[in-house]
Amino acid sequence: MANLSRKGLMFILSSPSGAGKTTLTRQLLEREPELSMSVSVTTRPPRQAEIDGEDYIFIRKQDFLEMRERDDLLENAEVFGHFYGTPKKPVEEALRQGRDVLFDIDWQGTQQLEQKRSGDVVKVFLLPPSAEELRERITRRGQDQPKTLSQRMLGAPDEISHYPEYDYIVVNRDIEESLGNLRAILRAERMRRKRQEGLDSFASALQECLRAQAKED
Repeated sequence: MANLSRKGLMFILSSPSGAGKTTLTRQLLEREPELSMSVSVTTRPPRQAEIDGEDYIFIRKQDFLEMRERDDLLENAEVFGHFYGTPKKPVEEALRQGRDVLFDIDWQGTQQLEQKRSGDVVKVFLLPPSAEELRERITRRGQDQPKTLSQRMLGAPDEISHYPEYDYIVVNRDIEESLGNLRAILRAERMRRKRQEGLDSFASALQECLRAQAKED
């Protein structure tokens, strides 16, 4: 009987800042061993407790521009004056090995990934339960200066306007509920026919075996 294997997928989470994406990303990685994080490069300075090479790869602007020029990035964007991008090589290697890759990127990066690898992409947009909750979450985490906080709130409506471009929408009222929804989406997408490599050979061999058994009976 033919062997079945699965093609890896690119699981994208996008949201306005403060919608709970970082928390959900970490918990999803803890509970899904076949899922690994795509580590972006960025020109912004690290925040407190961020680890270079784990949270982001922090590089100079010139290095970023050179990577972009060499086409070493699957996607890239400028957000609040800083550049972000996804290195191509580690993602493509993971997909070849049948592993899934999680992306924490905005709508600009999502559009670029879909243009290049549409068959591999699964897009999920997270929404906050209310504007008041969004502001409270951004303020509570205390990672931004007042000016940046204001920029994030002003940018949120534009971010949210892109939700119709996504395959799935999750309103993050409760972390455990949202996490369960994300895991359900991931499980279903892994079972899609187009991601089951060797399926045609498997089904043909199964049919032949059943026909042979029927003749013997």
